[in-house]
Amino acid sequence: MIKRLSQFAAAGVIYLLLAVYLYLPYFKGEPKLVCATVLNLSLASSGCFVLSRRWVGSFAGSLFSGAIYGFGPFVLGMTKFHPSAAFLAATIPWLFCPAAFGPRGGRQWLRLPLSALPFLAIVVFFQITAYLHFFPMPIHTTLQGSDLVGLLAPLVSAKRGLTLIGFYHVPIACLLMGLAMLVKARRLGTMAILLAGTILAFSGPFFEVAPVMWAAVPTLCCAVMIGAGMQALVCSGIADKKWTLAGASVMAALAIITLLLATKYFSVFAGLADGYARLFVQTAKLYILGTVAISILFFVTCAKLRIHWLRWVILGAALAIDIFLSASFVIGQIF
Repeated sequence: MIKRLSQFAAAGVIYLLLAVYLYLPYFKGEPKLVCATVLNLSLASSGCFVLSRRWVGSFAGSLFSGAIYGFGPFVLGMTKFHPSAAFLAATIPWLFCPAAFGPRGGRQWLRLPLSALPFLAIVVFFQITAYLHFFPMPIHTTLQGSDLVGLLAPLVSAKRGLTLIGFYHVPIACLLMGLAMLVKARRLGTMAILLAGTILAFSGPFFEVAPVMWAAVPTLCCAVMIGAGMQALVCSGIADKKWTLAGASVMAALAIITLLLATKYFSVFAGLADGYARLFVQTAKLYILGTVAISILFFVTCAKLRIHWLRWVILGAALAIDIFLSASFVIGQIF
């Protein structure tokens, strides 16, 4: 228990320091708004960290899982609305904790109603705000097909002012590993929650809920899977090398695609879209970073070298660089 509390405290301090550092240039402009944002990001990251401990055994895996949710495109995108919208997104991980850690044995049937708690909280929140004639975000803020570009190039989406969804670049390789583990383990309940949140996010508004807020659920699920996938990549053996190779291949393919998009923007729109072309190039560089990191893990696995500490350093450094640079850019576009 003491070890878990100390790990939670350490993670909370890391998230808080990261949030303060990222928003330090903006404190002079709107100090109250920035303080609220820093607290919301720390709360969101800490909640995802706690929730991920249910499935992720390593501290580093849970630490990155929390950072990917709290400092990812979705939660950062919520900060451009009223702070209460970001606060709602920050509470979603905590609301899933009763279902994840509560019922055991013969009471596991309680997990179903407890899993509905975050969905109910979203409805209640928007019902109360509508009753008070207070609207933290436009009710018709829904996901469109154009917003899906954020799954490939979140920096371009931030620059264009689109609704931010998805994750950054290097975590995608970990997400593929996590999804494979989810399917193999046949966790139908998690799949149903992820699917329900995704469908609701692309649906029209009902119960006064802005549809984009439902995206917090699949984003959280994927963030936890990224932490689990990261741990799996680090601990993978020779039998799992195909999944490591698949992750490196996907990273390389995405790097090529974004480089091609950069070339297209340069040739079609010339100087008008020069900024977007440069962002696609920056995106490709981050995908290349992921390709190099995962490829090193692949060759280490093929050589049958365990050295888990080195794997954590390589993969953790790649994710940390990606999160820090990408989050800094997204925050700059919002503030």
